[in-house]
Amino acid sequence: MPSTFLALHYHIVFSTKDRVPLIDASWRERLHEYLGGTVGGLGGFVQGVGGVADHVHLLVGLKATHCLSDFMRELKKASSVWVLEEIKLREFAWQEGYGAFTVSPTARPQVQKYIANQAEHHRVKTFREELVEFLKKAGVKYEDRYLD
Repeated sequence: MPSTFLALHYHIVFSTKDRVPLIDASWRERLHEYLGGTVGGLGGFVQGVGGVADHVHLLVGLKATHCLSDFMRELKKASSVWVLEEIKLREFAWQEGYGAFTVSPTARPQVQKYIANQAEHHRVKTFREELVEFLKKAGVKYEDRYLD
């Protein structure tokens, strides 16, 4: 085959350090826009960004040349700096880890809708409950002590 063809889409989830609800509604949309722009600046493409006070969700497409851990390190670093400089929230930081789940092309619209409706979704489910559900659906083994 003379070329490479691929579709690498990830549903990425990560939280504020200690899940402190620091992402205020007054600047949340600006953060989401910044995250989307940063994804583009890193060579990926964003298909959805959403979240609530203690975590964010992204649906991103990455190239074969991307290393997910490098991509996440740069995304979290850039957005932390943005919050510190633009919002002046000195206590802001992201939790060290993240969840990343592959998404098939046919499932992308459902994931986009899910990400867009985070505020409504989290009226009845905590971030921890949501994460455990994702891990179980994906067949990822985990230890409870690493969920908080």
